[in-house]
Amino acid sequence: MRAWTAPDVPTLDGRGGRLRVHDTALDELVEIEPDNNEARLYVCGITPYDATHLGHANTYVAYDLMYRVLLDCGHRVVYTQNVTDVDDPLLERAEATGVDWEELAEGQITLFREDMTALRVVPPQHYVGAVEAIPSVVDLIESLKLTGAIYQVDDAEYPDWYFEVHRAPGFGRLSKLSDDEASAVFAERGGDPERPGKKHPLDCLVWRLERPGEPSWESRLGRGRPGWHIECTAIALQHLGAAFDVQGGGSDLIFPHHEMCAAEGAVATRQPFAKTYVHSGMVGLHGEKMSKSKGNLVLVSRLRSSGADPTAIRLALLAQHYRDDWEWTADSLREAQQRLARWRDAVARSAAPSADSLIDALRAALRTDLDAPAALAAMDAWAEQPGADPDAGATVVQAVDALLGVRL
Repeated sequence: MRAWTAPDVPTLDGRGGRLRVHDTALDELVEIEPDNNEARLYVCGITPYDATHLGHANTYVAYDLMYRVLLDCGHRVVYTQNVTDVDDPLLERAEATGVDWEELAEGQITLFREDMTALRVVPPQHYVGAVEAIPSVVDLIESLKLTGAIYQVDDAEYPDWYFEVHRAPGFGRLSKLSDDEASAVFAERGGDPERPGKKHPLDCLVWRLERPGEPSWESRLGRGRPGWHIECTAIALQHLGAAFDVQGGGSDLIFPHHEMCAAEGAVATRQPFAKTYVHSGMVGLHGEKMSKSKGNLVLVSRLRSSGADPTAIRLALLAQHYRDDWEWTADSLREAQQRLARWRDAVARSAAPSADSLIDALRAALRTDLDAPAALAAMDAWAEQPGADPDAGATVVQAVDALLGVRL
């Protein structure tokens, strides 16, 4: 699947250093230490309907920030992202709106590409749809069958294939939920803990056999389609291999999605699925988490069509720490527009303060758990100071673009 147009990312002098981020599993800051200087990053992509709302944008701008900081630390970055272009929520929306599910998916993926381009998000090298990954999914399920971790549910009509999650050592260490707590969350987020015939309520679907009126594909497992979690596991292992550096996504993916992916990957490879698990916070609107199911969405495309500068939208997102839950308001965009105007005025001055100390401050903030608010504060302070360096403005333009993805 085609991704989107890549922005130019300037290269700054003095690259090096290390990025430290919060690992959800350990609940502490850890240093990203790529093997052979190659940082491998997987971020879960969209299910293509109601794209791109600000919750999506918040997530992908956060990992774009990570990508840029890893580049500035001198690493090569291999970035993979999926698209869940066949799944129950997409099919339900297509039926409810009377739109063909493939047309719905393609239209929303196109819109997402346009929004990511406008927000200057670096695209993944591997942008992979669930449908095109079906051969890899089937191969992975067949491999897991050899471990004894795959079974067919006891259902005469639809004996779907499931993964035994407790085959994975340390299952639950990511979410830290008891089985009862996990079952409740599982039911809320697409799972089926009450389905009869399963060996354990938390066992997850890996291959859903064909139902009337649903899309399906031939396979050695029977005609059907992939489950949600196995899709990401297969794509990540195919393009990044085991024990890749960072598994990323919104905090609502910690359980069940990332927990299940980690379990499947560990059983398949006998290695950790990922070294580090990083999660971004949720964006709210009117007191509730912004979500497609609730319909309380602010769409990037609508903000852009109303005349909002995409750079200001990006700045509004960067004004929050990536791990924080926060509320979008009209003030969020207005304050970002004002900040952007101050920054552009500052770099256009005939003389400005030296850029060196600012670049040091930006790097220090971003390499400490991607602290974008601290980086923005450093830039604010620089913009308010008098200076005598006629070249500083141009240097700062390059630095802010390289590290924050903000084009001045």
